[in-house]
Amino acid sequence: MTSVAIRYRQLIAEGELNEDRDQALAIDNLEKLQFQLENAAPKGSIIWQVFNKKPEAPKGVYMWGGVGRGKSMLMDLFYDNVAINRKRRAHFHEFMQDVHQRIREERKKSEGDPIVPVAKDMAAEARLLAFDEMVINNSADAMIMSRLFTALIEAGVTIVTTSNRPPEDLYKDGLNREHFLPFIAALRERLHILSLNGPTDYRRDRLSGSTSWHSPADEKSTEALRAIFFRLTDYSTEDADNVKSAEIALAGGRVLHVPKALKGVAVFSFKRLCGEARGAADYLAIARRFHSVIMVGIPKLGPENRNEAARFVTFIDAMYEHKVKFFANADAMPAQLYESGDGRFEFERTISRLLEMQSENYMALGHCAG
Repeated sequence: MTSVAIRYRQLIAEGELNEDRDQALAIDNLEKLQFQLENAAPKGSIIWQVFNKKPEAPKGVYMWGGVGRGKSMLMDLFYDNVAINRKRRAHFHEFMQDVHQRIREERKKSEGDPIVPVAKDMAAEARLLAFDEMVINNSADAMIMSRLFTALIEAGVTIVTTSNRPPEDLYKDGLNREHFLPFIAALRERLHILSLNGPTDYRRDRLSGSTSWHSPADEKSTEALRAIFFRLTDYSTEDADNVKSAEIALAGGRVLHVPKALKGVAVFSFKRLCGEARGAADYLAIARRFHSVIMVGIPKLGPENRNEAARFVTFIDAMYEHKVKFFANADAMPAQLYESGDGRFEFERTISRLLEMQSENYMALGHCAG
């Protein structure tokens, strides 16, 4: 594999990226980390024998900044080019889902602390852990991450992560946040903190004016989505009444009904996916199963239906992470979907992602079913 810095400069020369001072600084740090990881002393080498312990893991990276600043792009560029065998990349929702499952399994084995064996198992699987969009929304995750993070690093894992917020703002105003403060201190001590907080939203610059988002959510836009479904599936409109439904097996023995499913394309209503109690695991199951999703009937969102809005945010994160093509009709365009009030800040990333998901570049990406 090549140097992440060389690849970054190639993309600029090819016109795929623009010159950006903050990104260039991040690339310098990531290239140094790439060198350290690729040239670390192998297990059992003379260095291990002399010091009678494994070498300290290279210091990781925490990239934070506003939406569309290229954080995920830089992390993927680094991850794809670092030439080591044991590495893992995941979206933060997916990562936490895995952590909770491992903790449950450990608690079945013994009554002891499950965090240490979970960290040990993860360290055996990957010496580089990269996860996107770190966000702490509840006290359970806050307490787990505070201890798991330290245990992972002590076990020799290097962490690279992105977030919309600086470390000091993670789990801001959360319940019992004082117990979370050691985690923030550990982030600052164990990771290089890099800001990509300039004014340019590169996702919006790449918009192509496609018609994957239709507003308002009326009969005309529903008919447009219907036509998209048949173009995606090469199915005859005369056979519309014969389109079959499907079932997706979910955690806990639950089943999600898909009203229309054909050739990797699924159709859902907003009410079915976001009006009911669902979490990241459900949405990730959809993202892995279908390369394209059509959603109908997205209403205006705000504090009055914040639970539904939060589920929609998680849903879009899952679709974006797996490069699912998304088509929808709604009562407003993305920028006006959640205009004001409590929760608007958290919705900014979703607006940016919805806009990018309409672009020709995004539409050209292959589906990540894994």
